[in-house]
Amino acid sequence: MSTLLVAGAGLMGSGIAQVAAVAGWDVTLRDVTEQALDRGRSTIESSLNRLVEKQSMTGDDRDGALGRISTTTDLSAAADADLVIEAVFEQIEVKREVFRELDQVAGESTVLATNTSAIPITTIAAATERPESVVGMHFFSPVPRMALVELVRGLKTSDATLDYARDFAEGVGKTCIVVERDVAGFVTTRLLSALAMEAVALFEAGVASAEDIDLACKLGFGHAMGPLATADLTGVDILRHAALNIHAETGEAKFWPPELLSRMVDAGDLGRKSGRGFFTYDD
Repeated sequence: MSTLLVAGAGLMGSGIAQVAAVAGWDVTLRDVTEQALDRGRSTIESSLNRLVEKQSMTGDDRDGALGRISTTTDLSAAADADLVIEAVFEQIEVKREVFRELDQVAGESTVLATNTSAIPITTIAAATERPESVVGMHFFSPVPRMALVELVRGLKTSDATLDYARDFAEGVGKTCIVVERDVAGFVTTRLLSALAMEAVALFEAGVASAEDIDLACKLGFGHAMGPLATADLTGVDILRHAALNIHAETGEAKFWPPELLSRMVDAGDLGRKSGRGFFTYDD
């Protein structure tokens, strides 16, 4: 196994770190504060403990995975990584700044991946002098449970970089699809955003309840989860931001968030992580 640095210890970053460590990778989890790193590591420990309780993993395997994860606030740790996966806030300038720094500190052969769900890879890669080494690796939340990884080729992403990303993703147990054209939102976020924006609009207009809109998608289309429950799981704020990114790139009205979605973000009704979104959740 090789060495991975995950830049960002939030829900996505900690999940990526967990599945890599379980698969045998040496992982460095990086964030800007020790508090963020403590939260990330606690999230990983809790997730692994649940797997042990369910007898999906032994205690020894859990301890081995945790032992392969170290933490740091120093992004220069990327110098020792074979692969870096960025999982910071879904805002283009934040991501570009991370990649500018990675370009300075990462080894020449290091593959640089971004976990963005909507921002074009080419735009992020342009912050570096090595766009051929930058690839999109869009994991899904919660990472330990969701099987899909969306691999996205930027305009200058090399075949070798894409192949390396695929080998990594499949090695940690994921199934990949490849997005060959670097459009905003790729495949999955464009599909989800279009469906979710219409579902929110129907709910906002009082056409049907949130429960019935989701039930229609589950029973009528065979979806495992309805679009509004998916919005709550993803994060209402994350979904709104992704839709705005796609709208900014395409100008297509179907991606413009309904007013209700913006008001929910303003009110802090962000879905599961806040306890309330389109549905209400206990602790």
